[in-house]
Amino acid sequence: MPRDIIILECTEARAKGKPVSRYISTRNKKSPNTPGRLEKKKYNPFLRRRTLHREVK
Repeated sequence: MPRDIIILECTEARAKGKPVSRYISTRNKKSPNTPGRLEKKKYNPFLRRRTLHREVK
C-alpha cells in the first residue's frame, strides 16, 4: 500500500492557549514532490479561522 495515513496538527493554537485541531489525511510517501512534512491550510474550529496545519509523527 503506497499511501500512508498522516495526522495534521494546527501550529498556531498552542501559542494562543487553545486546544489543538487535528485532521487525518493520506499521502504518498514515495512521491518526489513532497519530500518533507506536509503543510496545509485547514479550518480550526477553536480559533474560528483557517490556520496552517503540519504533519506530525
